[in-house]
Amino acid sequence: MSAKTYDPKQIVLIVGGFQLSGYADGTFVNVDRNEDMYTLQIGADGEGVRSKSNNRSGTVTFSLLQSSASNEILSAFAKADELSNSGVFPLLIKDTSGTSIYAAEMAWIKKIASSEFGNEAGAREWAIETDRLEAFVGKHN
Repeated sequence: MSAKTYDPKQIVLIVGGFQLSGYADGTFVNVDRNEDMYTLQIGADGEGVRSKSNNRSGTVTFSLLQSSASNEILSAFAKADELSNSGVFPLLIKDTSGTSIYAAEMAWIKKIASSEFGNEAGAREWAIETDRLEAFVGKHN
């Protein structure tokens, strides 16, 4: 069995047709469904039942360098949504050297990135939300 190689450059995040770039160091993309797939309830006699959640909403958070031009793209989507409710876009996240893929037909900026300024360049953390996150957590090739 041969060793696998992970390359963070192979993680692609596309927002409204724009491939984002200029990620901050460390964990730069996090994908998460907003609710568990099932909840468990145990009765007084110990009998259990699981309830399926049909909530497929999700949140994607990611960090960009302060100098990344992608901040302007995301700010434009946020401003369009704020002014005219027209900042909804398709979302795709893929590991191009593996099989993991996450997608949404309709996503939006949940909250504009907070900003801080210091004696060194910082990062901007963005959050994108969707009402239906399709997710396949695959393997790395």
